[in-house]
Amino acid sequence: MASNTHGSAQNAHKNPATAVAAAIPDGKTHLLLAASGSVATIKLPQIITALKDYPNLSIRVILTKSATHFLAGQSEEQPTVASLALLPNVDSVHRDEDEWVEPWTRNASILHIELRRWAHLLAIVPMSADLLAKVTGGLCDDLLTNVVRAWDVDTSNPKRRLIIVAPSMNSMMWTHPLTAKQLAVLKDEWKWFEVLPPQIKTLACGDTGQGGMCDWNEIVRVIEKRLDVADKNPVTASRTEVS
Repeated sequence: MASNTHGSAQNAHKNPATAVAAAIPDGKTHLLLAASGSVATIKLPQIITALKDYPNLSIRVILTKSATHFLAGQSEEQPTVASLALLPNVDSVHRDEDEWVEPWTRNASILHIELRRWAHLLAIVPMSADLLAKVTGGLCDDLLTNVVRAWDVDTSNPKRRLIIVAPSMNSMMWTHPLTAKQLAVLKDEWKWFEVLPPQIKTLACGDTGQGGMCDWNEIVRVIEKRLDVADKNPVTASRTEVS
């Protein structure tokens, strides 16, 4: 019996889906934070660190393959992917290969399903032009798009959970007619999405125009509000009352 228990613990450690499933009833508030292939991915550490004062907040991160190219330790503002796991409240960082760390067997947990069940909120910051096109076109060829496609979209459910997206792309991509059509799907048809529009700025490529991701401080404020974490945390709630 002891041997079986040890084996189960080892499997849970090796299989990310099993670990996520086990964390669903932990009593914490769950933020699923995702990033796709945009320079604004480098803002993830600031967003995560700004949420450090909420001890009852659990954060799991999803990075698309293209997002990881911006987090290879190439500069001070671009830490490594591994370093994200060391930030406050981060319980795991997931990439596409985590979906199938071992061959699937019947009754085994599936990572994109368990992450959807676990999350109280999904924030995709940034959402690239490519990801916007994939999501609105129904494509699901990686971990993140599978989570989005498997989301509970029952609009009659009062406890339906939200997906926040902060588009980030070159200004010419932003003004392309296809972008307006795709955004209309998220904003007007799919009520489980909230779009945080990009800001006008000089972009990393040198162009100036609308396309820079919404200011990360504003993203943090929206996450705090949607998850109601400040009111659930006695430390920050007390600080708010005093001020």
